[in-house]
Amino acid sequence: MNAITKNKVDPVTLTVIWNKLISITEDMGAALRRTAYSEAVREGDDFSTGLFDRRGRLVAQGNFTPGHLGAMPYVVEHLLARFPEHTLRDGDMICTNDSFIGGSHFPDFFMMMPVFSDGCIVGYVVTSAHHIDVGGAQPGSQAVQGVTESYQEGLRVLPVRIASEHKLNADILTVILGNVRHPDKMQGDLRAQQNANYVGGKRLAELFREVGFAQMDVFIEAILNASEARARELIAALPDGTYSFDDRLDDYGPGTEPVLVCVDVTIRDDEATVDFSRSSDQVPAGLNCYINYTRAYAMFTMRIIAGFDMPQNAGTSRVVHTIAREGSFFNARFPAASGGRASVQMRMFDAINGAMAKAVPEKVRGACTHWCNPNIGSNHKSRSKWLMYDLIVGGFGGRAGHDGQEGIAAVMNSANIPIEVHEANCPVLVRRLEYMADSGGAGEFRGGCAVRKDVEVRDYGVVTLLGDRHKFAPYGLEGGDPGVLSTTVLIRDGVETELASKAVMDVEPGDILSFRLSGAGGYGNPNKRARDRIEADIRNGYVTPAFAREKYGAWEN
Repeated sequence: MNAITKNKVDPVTLTVIWNKLISITEDMGAALRRTAYSEAVREGDDFSTGLFDRRGRLVAQGNFTPGHLGAMPYVVEHLLARFPEHTLRDGDMICTNDSFIGGSHFPDFFMMMPVFSDGCIVGYVVTSAHHIDVGGAQPGSQAVQGVTESYQEGLRVLPVRIASEHKLNADILTVILGNVRHPDKMQGDLRAQQNANYVGGKRLAELFREVGFAQMDVFIEAILNASEARARELIAALPDGTYSFDDRLDDYGPGTEPVLVCVDVTIRDDEATVDFSRSSDQVPAGLNCYINYTRAYAMFTMRIIAGFDMPQNAGTSRVVHTIAREGSFFNARFPAASGGRASVQMRMFDAINGAMAKAVPEKVRGACTHWCNPNIGSNHKSRSKWLMYDLIVGGFGGRAGHDGQEGIAAVMNSANIPIEVHEANCPVLVRRLEYMADSGGAGEFRGGCAVRKDVEVRDYGVVTLLGDRHKFAPYGLEGGDPGVLSTTVLIRDGVETELASKAVMDVEPGDILSFRLSGAGGYGNPNKRARDRIEADIRNGYVTPAFAREKYGAWEN
């Protein structure tokens, strides 16, 4: 292939190579999904894939979970510092789940494999996956309440060579599987990550042989430079200035203070700096964010708002910088507990979104519905060993020209796990799954409706709740109303008891856990909402006639 002349790269060939690199990461994702054992990975898409060059720079990533993907470049940096190029052999795989090095909590395992061509490393393929249990105080390893440091949260694996010659190390695997509640699913998902890396490595090596080592280096530099140039162009289109927004998490466990989520976004020329330093200090509970996780969602949110129209790689990362005061909630010091940090991702997005509403109101949206990530598992009274890991997602806030959407994973790119999967694998019965009328914030463009899911437990167990927005409603913008607050309710013998958003409690056969998410914020003056939109909302059950009369009084005239 001769597509490079006098240091100029043929743009058509560059596009083909770029798309091939991205397709490799998508194929890795397909292999990971299809061979995984757990509901979180197989059904919920709680995983990610990435491809790095021989210098450890992100070149391409699959369209999967932003929290994993944004942290992955920093994980690779740590892994290569521990296992430099000269120590690696074909078929090696390096693994870690360390909360500081990795994706900020122990359930996320990262696995990196060097890719060899003609005896030389040409790049690295990397997978990450959320494993449904890694030990610790509670099933699911995501408890907020009752943990104060990471040592209570489960198994910690510092960078280790988990495979050689494409075979998992039996001794290391024995140690890992001996410390988790569901070793069969853990082993299956680790092997699925191994499968995905093998697929990606094989395809990348083939591409290098087809194109040539030297030419691929040139193409990769061109990809990164083009991405950086376009990212700078889009950031430069935003108005210069510093834009601030303050929000709050309900608390860090029952009876505790709210957690301040305060952000300052500075746009200067063609770079952006996202600073969470004004936020609360780290807390003695499993909710803190390590800096990699904060970086991940700061980058993701700025991509959305600036309108980045090119794939994510090391080039785009050069223009967005993330700051958080060391020891703060968003740059916690080890061994801060962080198992439940997934609950915070939506709030980082909403905070940056709220700040940028002051600069580019046409590019933002009302706050999203907060999601819920309960883990319901067996305890000492249970008749069998089981764990229901669930992702209950709501939707988007309204934005200029568009209503918010329902039932969409707003910022994590995961999926609602099918009811049939839960009922087939766990002693549960889903009694209700529906949109909640009148829950989205009114506006010229209304917020997405909340989702309600009622789960009847048919065995003894324990539930770890991981939600938010019970106290501070998702905001509206440009005159739009906030969405309704979230509630979590225990229904026992017909009596309803409201629960805290982040609590751990035992459940009994016949108990119903009712998860009622918050509604998303509206956008624009409700009095400007078009009549046909209101009528369509009523037909679709998104609002009732009474709500329409209250919020859109002019509609009746």
